[in-house]
Amino acid sequence: MDTAVKTERYPMPARLAVRAAMLRRLLLGLALAASPAFLAGCAGEQDLDLTAYVQDLEPADVLYNQGLANLQAGNLREASRKFQAVERDHPFTEWGRKAQVMIAFTQYRQGNHRDAITSARRYLTTYPSSEESAYAQYIIGLANYRQIKDVTRDQREARATVAAMEELIDRWPDSEYVEDAKQKIIFARDQLAGKEMQVGRYYQERREYLASITRFKTVVQNYSNTRHVEEALHRLTETYYAMGLTAEAQSAAAVLGNNFPDSEWYQDSFALLQTGGLRPESVGTNWLTQLGRSLAGA
Repeated sequence: MDTAVKTERYPMPARLAVRAAMLRRLLLGLALAASPAFLAGCAGEQDLDLTAYVQDLEPADVLYNQGLANLQAGNLREASRKFQAVERDHPFTEWGRKAQVMIAFTQYRQGNHRDAITSARRYLTTYPSSEESAYAQYIIGLANYRQIKDVTRDQREARATVAAMEELIDRWPDSEYVEDAKQKIIFARDQLAGKEMQVGRYYQERREYLASITRFKTVVQNYSNTRHVEEALHRLTETYYAMGLTAEAQSAAAVLGNNFPDSEWYQDSFALLQTGGLRPESVGTNWLTQLGRSLAGA
């Protein structure tokens, strides 16, 4: 994202100057309407300078560049304060627009991932097609990615990472963030497959075979380009064999051998079938034989 410091200075927009003038008139009116008791209480004291309550807004570019300087220096809290001041005091300007996405980025850097996601989504709602929109979408993906937990826990952040990064690739295919987005998707999908395997093994150990098959089948069909697919095919071989479904067990081992002939998981599946006088081969008609030599999605 282009964060180069710009040197141009923009005058206060006319509508902001009008707002400041209206505020001055409002304060003056309140002072004139004050009760006699209040005025008497102030008697003898130095007259109040009402205009001191109304200060000219600091130029947007100055605030923005101060935010960048603090960001680069690692002063994240001060950087956030500066960007928020730009958005507050100079809304719907070029600087206000840029400040919005920088607020999201600063929140991400601070580890406030949920706030970063909220700010980035708000930016995209307001500016869906600006030059920073791809970056805002990227921040959503990054903030979810940083919250991905180990496979023993819920993987909602992994799913959100995939969704956010896929949207980035679909909407902004020429973005500079696409390559990293693809890598984040690979990792997140691997986590999702790992979660399916963890649950599948849980059911398999308890001999709840139908439930375990559902999980292993999901990995083979939906996450075949992850590192978990080899084990998933082996677990299917084991589970089908334990259920007496030898045709399915042989087919699962055949798919494993066709795609990963040097895999240790294939060696284990081959050895298991040999105990029953069987060998890996596509037998009958089932979802595994329909895969043929290639895995769906590989």
